[in-house]
Amino acid sequence: MKIKLDLDKNKIARARQYAKSVAEDTQEFIDLHTTVAVERTVCRLLGIDGVDDFGVPLANVVVDNLVSANLLATGAAYMLGNAMVSLSITPQEIAQKIAKEEINLAKISIASYNTIHNSVYTVAKSTVNKIAQNRKTRENLLNQYKDKDGPLLYVIVASGNIYEDAVQAKAAVMQGADIIAVIRSTGQSLLDYVPYGATTEGFGGTYATQENFKIMRETLDKAGEEVGRYIRLCNYCSGLCMPEIAAMGALERLDVMLNDAFYGILFRDINPKRTLVDQFFSRVINGFAGVIINTGEDNYLTTADAVEEAHTVLASQFLNEQFALMANLPEEQMGLGHAFEISPDVKNGFLYELAQAQMAREIFPKAPLKYMPPTKFMTGDIFKGTAQNTLFNIVTILTGQKIHLLGMMTEAIHTPFMADRALAIENAKYIFNTMENLGSEIDFKPGGIIQTRAADVLTKACDLLSQIESEKLFATLEKGIFAGIKRRRDGGKGLSGVVAKGNGYFNPFIELMSKNQKIEEVF
Repeated sequence: MKIKLDLDKNKIARARQYAKSVAEDTQEFIDLHTTVAVERTVCRLLGIDGVDDFGVPLANVVVDNLVSANLLATGAAYMLGNAMVSLSITPQEIAQKIAKEEINLAKISIASYNTIHNSVYTVAKSTVNKIAQNRKTRENLLNQYKDKDGPLLYVIVASGNIYEDAVQAKAAVMQGADIIAVIRSTGQSLLDYVPYGATTEGFGGTYATQENFKIMRETLDKAGEEVGRYIRLCNYCSGLCMPEIAAMGALERLDVMLNDAFYGILFRDINPKRTLVDQFFSRVINGFAGVIINTGEDNYLTTADAVEEAHTVLASQFLNEQFALMANLPEEQMGLGHAFEISPDVKNGFLYELAQAQMAREIFPKAPLKYMPPTKFMTGDIFKGTAQNTLFNIVTILTGQKIHLLGMMTEAIHTPFMADRALAIENAKYIFNTMENLGSEIDFKPGGIIQTRAADVLTKACDLLSQIESEKLFATLEKGIFAGIKRRRDGGKGLSGVVAKGNGYFNPFIELMSKNQKIEEVF
């Protein structure tokens, strides 16, 4: 990659070190705690699926049993393993018996720790093998179809009906889309359970369920076979069920996941302690499964000014990078987010946008950066909207962005029509083709507007990270540093689902999916 901004390498290194220190400090809290969502994820990965007679997911039934007996701190793996050993039945059968009130995990005599441990790991390894095989399948298909070198065209479907979404997704693939994102139904991130089965009545999107994942995966595989391309599937593992949805995605071979605790804290008022613990396990799963995560820094600029607060985006990218590394998720899977959100009325705004995008590309050279289109200043003027999206497309190809979320000419007016998607894809394909090598042909003026802007943003981001390191992350969130939104460490949704781990607690999947576990070794 050509270096054009002449950024201060020492300042980048300092910013990274500050972010690492913040992540390590926060990880100390994470390592000592678990949550109801983490334990439900363990249940799911041990093979528990389905719902009870009242429609309650069996993973919730099991964890509710632990909570009522004050055993959440002991962990689902330990208690399910004990029941497996004592009753000689599977985790699924255990869950079904708990749902029918035939057994209570708290009333089963305790077997030896080693026996429990070995019993659970036998089942856990089988699940990890399946996820590893899914990753292998993806890699084989990418090799077969020859993965795309340039930006990946990302479009959304959001009808609320998974079967209609499948129709619209196939149409987008035929038009040239590379990534299909199924937007979640409004408010699902605040549900402390995962809906079950195929759904047809979402509002503003379609519910994220394992069956819906399966339906869309099959649709995209068939469409990809027709066009000779591997089509990536994206969904959202954020909110109160972050690690559960990551597990479902890993089991159904999703490729991209929106996965960012900061987004949930700031924009959904989810408790910081809860979601940071959940995020760690979700990123362990995503890292092992080969899933690219997308982070939500672009959302900061929907509430804060994109010129004045650009440094908070960069600071958050540094933090998300370090939190991902703590979970053994490599740089090549970090779709760090940013956006083209400067007001069209700002003089030289395009130069500032170019500076921000080039800066992200140079600081995070291995990351498949996620670049968001203009939304905040879009209106019903479709001609101006098309011009804004065209400039956005130009920045992407000039700076080598990877995950390119297509801007729609009627952005923020309604859920995109199929025709809108087609026009957006044509616009991007035209720009990317006619300007394919322009980025390598141009340099930026030393000391000019673009270099000066990038240097200023880096300096402010470095200073902010130094402040966060000094004050610690939870205190920083309470001050409203990001997006101008204040969130208390003991406020928000989901705090009651956080507990300190007890003696004997273990989570087999964190160990089996760790960086020391090579993919080949699990077969």
